[in-house]
Amino acid sequence: MDAVRPETLAVFTEWAAERYGGETALRHRDGGGGGGWTTVTYAALRERVRRTGRALIGLGVRPGERVAVLAETRPAWTYTHFGLLAAGAVLVPVYPTAGEEELAWVLSDAEAVAVVCDDAAQADRVEALRPKLPALRAVVRMDALADMERAPEAELLERARRVTPDADASIIYTSGTTGLPKGCRLTHGNMGAIQDATLPLIQGGPGDSTYLYLPLAHVLAQLIQFTTLMEGGELCYFGGRIEDVLSELAEARPTHLPSVPRLFEKVHSVVLSMAESQEGGAERFREAVRIGLLAAEGRLPESDRPAWEEAEKNLYSLVRGAFGGRLNQAVTGAAPIAPATLDFLRACGIAIYEGYGMTETAGLISLNHPGAARHGTVGRPIAGCEVRIAQDGEILVRGPMVFPGYHANPAATARALDAEGWLHTGDLGELDADGFLSITGRKKELIITSAGKNITPTEVEFAVQRSRYVSRAVLIGDRRPHPVALITLEADEIAAWARREGLDLDLAGAAAHPAVRALVEEAVTQANATVSRPARIRAFRILPEDFTIEAGTLTPTLKLRRTAVAQRYAAEIDALYGD
Repeated sequence: MDAVRPETLAVFTEWAAERYGGETALRHRDGGGGGGWTTVTYAALRERVRRTGRALIGLGVRPGERVAVLAETRPAWTYTHFGLLAAGAVLVPVYPTAGEEELAWVLSDAEAVAVVCDDAAQADRVEALRPKLPALRAVVRMDALADMERAPEAELLERARRVTPDADASIIYTSGTTGLPKGCRLTHGNMGAIQDATLPLIQGGPGDSTYLYLPLAHVLAQLIQFTTLMEGGELCYFGGRIEDVLSELAEARPTHLPSVPRLFEKVHSVVLSMAESQEGGAERFREAVRIGLLAAEGRLPESDRPAWEEAEKNLYSLVRGAFGGRLNQAVTGAAPIAPATLDFLRACGIAIYEGYGMTETAGLISLNHPGAARHGTVGRPIAGCEVRIAQDGEILVRGPMVFPGYHANPAATARALDAEGWLHTGDLGELDADGFLSITGRKKELIITSAGKNITPTEVEFAVQRSRYVSRAVLIGDRRPHPVALITLEADEIAAWARREGLDLDLAGAAAHPAVRALVEEAVTQANATVSRPARIRAFRILPEDFTIEAGTLTPTLKLRRTAVAQRYAAEIDALYGD
């Protein structure tokens, strides 16, 4: 096969098996309780996808119909994904953490004819919603698909062959921070455009391994899945428990790691806490980061080499070992990563590349990579993607990766896509002289005080969140005289601090403790120094709990629901203004 990639995702596993056959495609925990690993070759992946696709056809799924997947990230998700695409169907991924209202809305709006569920509990949730889902014909457990009555293999292969690049591959529902989620239609061509742009940037192939713990319901995880397997690499699935990810990385030994910033920041904070527990440890830590950065930039003076060798032995190599010792490309996005974390890991020999994208662009718009990286930015636009900044600062995007519109929502589509094909992202940003893009905020989150001052809340919020003791900061101030903030604590960091101070505090007790307030006040003061006077936080309240999906203050992708936060903590906000 000479083609760089398959024409559509419907024939993806056929293409990959012909190209990589006996190479390892997937690796996962064996499920036997012994903690071992099981591998799946590209040839075996093709066979499992074929069985899954044939089973879906046997269920009566027709080309172009929507099939929802309600499950955690695991190999069967991948089999189901490629199987339904081969059958000519359209994927509708649903987060297992989605509430009943969101689940019912997504399944009904997408008119899903079948739902493939993780387990009996998820299947029962869907069955309970059947009266609201007139299009639904089948609810099936994921692991049961392979054993169901199957259509002829020739029928599956013919369906896959007939899928065209302009056909929908998925309808992915956005997080819905301000209302019901909208279904983003993404075509096989949209996904292919991302692969065309990123394959030259992300080096990988047989022998490389990508560790995946991100939810496959999210477009980024799907993008990682496609890229890894298109290059002939190994996709290594986490064991199923987020709490075990850090300990599992050392055993999994990945070469590639896509992650949200929180994982990298956790490693940074743990090491810093350990250093601070020793006399003089904080100073030695800062010095190790300083000389490690000099070495990473090729500017290490010979006079510092003995200190670097000592740090390499006692710090840098141990941190690399925590990630398995083979990590050469780590990618992060979704939220800004703390600059101190980037510096720390770069000093240890681990480069992290920030990127930017959205569901409406098949997951990617710009990306830092080994050939072109600039800290503090989200990289240059990828090949084929045009980016310009509107007069009001909004980022506009155009290119073959931009979606054709929202499912059954022409009004929302018209608001997002203008007559010239530019996608209005809703994000605010800047392009520097070298074409690197920086994100400065969200257009719809703009705060206008009663004095008429326009404030981008994320600028000061992210500055406060650089403190290791802060989990979230939320700026309040729309139609108010000045900004105030609600702040939540980073539970693990506060617990470690309390132990060092000899204090016995739970999260609620810490929120009310004067010494903790002093820690947070320091973070607020430092953040205020980085923004203009109208954007500075005048008062803040430390909440005795963090924001959660269960409380309705975070979306399934952990984005903040600002309206829900303002409603839930209305009394605390009023108190900050003396109302």
